[in-house]
Amino acid sequence: MTSQNKGVRREVARLVTACLLAAGLVGTVPAAAETPTRGNGPVVVPVQTTGPADRRFNLVFMGDGYTATEMPLFRADLERHLNTLWSIEPFASYRSYVNVWAVEAPSAESGVDCDPGLDAPARDTALDMGFWGGCDPDSVQRLLTVDSRKAAALADLVPGTSRANRQVVALAHSSTYGGAGGGYATASGGNALSALITPHEIGHSLGGLQDEYDYYARGVPGGPWSGPEPSSAHHTLLTEDQLREQRAKWWRWLGEESESGGVIGRHEGGLYSTKGVWRPSRHSLMKTLGYAFDQVEREVMVQAISAKVNLVQDHTPNTSPVGADRTVWVDTLHPLGGALSVTWRLDGRTLPERGARTVDLRRLRLSPGPHTLTATVTDPTPFVRDPAVRASAALTRTVSWTVDPSLTTVRDGTGVAFTGHTPTGSPVGARTVVHADTTHPVDRVPAVRWRLDGRPVATGPGDRDLDLRRLRLAPGTHTLTARLAGGDEELTWTVDARPATAAYELSEPLRTVRRPGRPVEYVYDGPFTMRLTARDDQEGAVVSQFRVDGDGWYTYYGWPTDADAPFRFTPAGTVIDGLVYGKLGRSRAVPWDDATPDLGTHRIEYRTIDAAGNVGPARSFLVTLEAPAR
Repeated sequence: MTSQNKGVRREVARLVTACLLAAGLVGTVPAAAETPTRGNGPVVVPVQTTGPADRRFNLVFMGDGYTATEMPLFRADLERHLNTLWSIEPFASYRSYVNVWAVEAPSAESGVDCDPGLDAPARDTALDMGFWGGCDPDSVQRLLTVDSRKAAALADLVPGTSRANRQVVALAHSSTYGGAGGGYATASGGNALSALITPHEIGHSLGGLQDEYDYYARGVPGGPWSGPEPSSAHHTLLTEDQLREQRAKWWRWLGEESESGGVIGRHEGGLYSTKGVWRPSRHSLMKTLGYAFDQVEREVMVQAISAKVNLVQDHTPNTSPVGADRTVWVDTLHPLGGALSVTWRLDGRTLPERGARTVDLRRLRLSPGPHTLTATVTDPTPFVRDPAVRASAALTRTVSWTVDPSLTTVRDGTGVAFTGHTPTGSPVGARTVVHADTTHPVDRVPAVRWRLDGRPVATGPGDRDLDLRRLRLAPGTHTLTARLAGGDEELTWTVDARPATAAYELSEPLRTVRRPGRPVEYVYDGPFTMRLTARDDQEGAVVSQFRVDGDGWYTYYGWPTDADAPFRFTPAGTVIDGLVYGKLGRSRAVPWDDATPDLGTHRIEYRTIDAAGNVGPARSFLVTLEAPAR
């Protein structure tokens, strides 16, 4: 839950804005041998560096209750969280906007306070993390708090970061389910569901998203909503017709298949109430761990992430007029999910630059007198439909210059070279936008020549970005190069265009049915288990997902009480700590949802998302649930 509980929530000691959890995600952590050590003091370790800290959104992870000898466990827990994170949109598309840091601060004792119960001993740890809202008997067990002052002090050790450009996530050395969100997000490091907590909590603290739970206390229905129209972007009292008539909230997405399953419309329950308030989708990351952000939440998160950075990273100085005998340029960010758009205008007239980052003023033959040149950088992502969001500073930036043809530009001798590019040390996926930035001589425009497997690839003037999706790569491994025209410098990437594969293993069925032209069918009259395993021909973690009867894709994590156990399907679902998991057929999230067994045949699909971002094709099998024999 969020800190905006409308009076339901109490203030929690030592946590400025607390929230109960449900969420997940993942990246690459340096090997232990690469991690610097300095006795038992805190050490800042860069995990993912995409640019200067003061120009990026910085995720700062820190562990509590990990002793010096247990620090490899913290690194492994962090890696699991990141691997899941990068598999979820919009983090997958905007990963290049994010730096990730680990602050390793060994604790004197292992574990955290009041874990798992109030009678558990207190531990001497670096961040004083504790369950039960910091050992408050009036709180709830899974509320995991952190000393915000100590967390802030550790985060301040990361150079170039500040409260304005970072999010702190504290991981507790614990296998107990728990966490919190807000200014300082927390999660238990070792629970089966731990890696699904982080994106939910970032949704709260970064995006201002609210919980879509229809309960406050686990296992207790929340009752009817009695407040006015919520300020939340993904809750409403309006009908679908009123949403359309008033052009309110998620009206632009109504009727579309939800990214988290079902159709975007009006689904009752949310903000800890069972009745009288509605959300866009049946599931979402803000309601049930394992599902994706739906389109409404994803749009909010795109704006929130983008607001932490500037689309224009650098540009030709514009504090004084420039001459017309030179080039003018902008350097932009480079989302992995799609190239930014650049539009040049001279005195309000659009120039035919087709996305180029540099314009050569010499070829424009400008008339005497001052002129106004602008470059407008926009993110054309389909994740955003609200024109106001697209026009905001988060997704649109404009730079202006006064051009005076009477001025003469001094040649500065800048040579042609690459200045920045997509990392070459690990494979890039077949859906990735690869980039290569260059220097900016005032008297020429460096051209980047791209080749795939030795064959030229046309890009046009916008040659700093290459969207591999439009090339429709054949499965396999490819070699991509970028070379500066007239130079010897060359960049080389391995392109991984072969998704990881997944396999399933089921418990023994009553019988197996094989029919030509249909997936294999397994017949059960009660519970059964499913284990998913993945294999890839490249290094890196693979996230497996499954869905039932075309519902939302659900991240496979094993079983809530044991990450090594298979997922368990039952006719009515299994109640664990007031939530329901594994109902075959129509999903059931809480005990008061419909528990009627869905007898008959169901299709279970499964797929993978590998470390390069490739999404594997969905494969499927059938399960028929019969009534038990009497």
